[in-house]
Amino acid sequence: MSINRIHKTLFLVLAFLGLSLTVYSRPISADSLYGVVDVSVCNLRAEGKFTSGMVSQALLGMPVKVLDFKEWYHIQTPDDYTGWVHRLVIRPMNKRAYDEWNLSDKIVVTAHYGFAYQQPNESSVPVSDVVAGNRLKWLGTVGHYYKVGYPDGREAYISRLIAQPEKTWRAGIRQDAASLISTAYSMLGIPYLWAGTSSKGVDCSGFVRTVLFMHDLIIPRDASEQALIGQRLEFGEKEENLLPGDLVFFGRPATDNQKASVSHVGIYLGNRRFIHSLGDVHVNSFSPDEADYDAYNTHRRLFAVRFLPYINKVKEIQTTDKNPYYRP
Repeated sequence: MSINRIHKTLFLVLAFLGLSLTVYSRPISADSLYGVVDVSVCNLRAEGKFTSGMVSQALLGMPVKVLDFKEWYHIQTPDDYTGWVHRLVIRPMNKRAYDEWNLSDKIVVTAHYGFAYQQPNESSVPVSDVVAGNRLKWLGTVGHYYKVGYPDGREAYISRLIAQPEKTWRAGIRQDAASLISTAYSMLGIPYLWAGTSSKGVDCSGFVRTVLFMHDLIIPRDASEQALIGQRLEFGEKEENLLPGDLVFFGRPATDNQKASVSHVGIYLGNRRFIHSLGDVHVNSFSPDEADYDAYNTHRRLFAVRFLPYINKVKEIQTTDKNPYYRP
């Protein structure tokens, strides 16, 4: 008999006896109010089941808050997004363990994709895959590899070619338009994935969020929320009001009966061009004279937002060291 049939039979027997079964739910205790993502990319779903739609993603080493547990964990991520994740993909912790994780020295994965190995060589058996933005505890350095620790206590080795110590990485990253655009270009061709926020696949706002997270920046998850940060700008006749690095938004314009509705976002590159995720990550132009002219999105342009001057000046645009999830 399958496990599902056993559970169903047990429910029927207990219902007949007037009893209840509590195995599917347990209260959240002080020992499990917090957690850290334990896989390279963790899928958040609208409900606690695999058939439910994906709403966002979280990355390995990311601290989260646990809101509820019913076979799946209901969590909240550092951008205040919530969703349900399978119980095996995060490591629940009490506040002390959570603070210890946040205070520990980290290794940050800087390549879009790679592996961590059981031994300090690439012919060894993998422990897991890793993606850009993953953070693991730094346990030491062995030759050309960093020894790292996972939230659940596993240990592995990551090549120094695809990762850096967090403090070194943070000291070296830049948060100017040219640097962000360079990172955006490095994601060209990555496929569109609804609710994706990782190098494995991104939706439009997930693409923006992933680019910024690779520069230690956290912004709201959805395009409609990203549209509310920073300084709002009108496009002008030929985007003369925009600067490279501004976010450009698309959707349904406002009418007498309804507000504007934002449904798409990209990053402005200058010279009437923008990069975005739709089908895959690619570049398009607002100019009809260009071969990659995007008539569809040009005709549904709404406005732009300039956010770079507001880093750590407003709650919605923070570096991770200022975000409360990453601080003890």
